[in-house]
Amino acid sequence: MKITWLNAPRVARLALVLSAAIGASGASATDAPGVAFVYLGNPGDAGWTYGHDQGSKEVEAKFGNKIKITRVENVPESADSERVFRDLANKGNKIIIGSTFGFQDFELKVAKDFPDTVFLHATGYKKAPNFGTYAVRMYQGAYLAGVAAGYVTKTNTLGFVASVPIPEVVRNINAYTLGARSVNPKIHTKVIWINSWFDPGKEKQAAETLIGQGADVLLQNTDSSATLATASEKHVHAFGWDSDMKKFGPDAHLGSVVAHWGVYYTAAIQQVLDGKWKNDPVWWGIPQKGVSLDDLNTSALPANALKDVATKRDQIASGKWDVFTGPLKDQAGEVKVPAGKTLSDTDLQRINWYVDGVDGSLPK
Repeated sequence: MKITWLNAPRVARLALVLSAAIGASGASATDAPGVAFVYLGNPGDAGWTYGHDQGSKEVEAKFGNKIKITRVENVPESADSERVFRDLANKGNKIIIGSTFGFQDFELKVAKDFPDTVFLHATGYKKAPNFGTYAVRMYQGAYLAGVAAGYVTKTNTLGFVASVPIPEVVRNINAYTLGARSVNPKIHTKVIWINSWFDPGKEKQAAETLIGQGADVLLQNTDSSATLATASEKHVHAFGWDSDMKKFGPDAHLGSVVAHWGVYYTAAIQQVLDGKWKNDPVWWGIPQKGVSLDDLNTSALPANALKDVATKRDQIASGKWDVFTGPLKDQAGEVKVPAGKTLSDTDLQRINWYVDGVDGSLPK
């Protein structure tokens, strides 16, 4: 196919290039456009990478031989990732997906050298004509988990195993606490930072420490199942994160906060196939079915807990109410969000304070 350019804007030109490359829907596997997924870990983590890999499998099932998928595992958040992105672009992949925050600058650098390739980046904030970011609102699921936890805790102490101190994780800690205190204002949340996304040994140690400090319901923002498994060993409760982790501690498991990345991946790839992709940031949550609290433990959760979780889920799904709706105070008692106001996405994406009810202070 020959394309004549009529001073089209870069994004429009990019869409035309990709439409031409994709061609008819009956393309064979050998000439189908390449879609490459770059993973920080491997799908065996049962967490973050597993969730993205499940999303890639949904894409595979939907599009069949219209695309050709490549997956690269265990890519560090360093200059090594730049070499991976560059290699995938040199091999002609038309869509390249970096699935972790630390890839952002390296992926963006490569994107500038390959203007006719679409680069998608998870949880970032930067932008270029052929570089778009996407995320899911895990904090909405964390809030629902907090509501459930508020009914189950006997010590009024929750625990949170945190990875690295970026706004994404702070949001989830705050949301978990807000959900719990919405049904039990006496609750406090203790936090231990392990400064890693995936370190089962440190995650287990952190969970044990939190339990030793009186926490009897745990949530995590890390990538392994160690927190839930440890809760099971110590006979307290916990939630899964990123995927349904029930099998790692069925008795301890209250539910799992699940990211449904396939919802976004199928939509984004379809937009590219149709020549309609835009580089606007995407941040989907419960209303778009990008996040959910799955597999609730109906044996451990009282009827009122299930009812309140469902009510809050419906309120979030309606789009008329969100987790960070005021009045909200920080630890010092300062009103950060007045009554009737909701924290903006811009403020959510740079949040650097704990809500009232979270113990301790943020790492410097």
